[in-house]
Amino acid sequence: MYDFGLPARSGYRVAYRQKEANHCPGCGRSHWMIGRTTAECAFCGTALPINIGGMSGTGLARVGATAVAA
Repeated sequence: MYDFGLPARSGYRVAYRQKEANHCPGCGRSHWMIGRTTAECAFCGTALPINIGGMSGTGLARVGATAVAA
């Protein structure tokens, strides 16, 4: 299975990468239907997870802990 601590041990993960040329591993074409979490080949239906490279948004980053004195 995947070893998320050491990416070199888990091998190459096929994923749809935004802003890059993506060719389908099933048929080799490059027409995609993009969803929120997956991209599906318009010709053969192969679905790939979308590689967004990281998460950002409210509540995902801890800025700093402040103590409130009572």
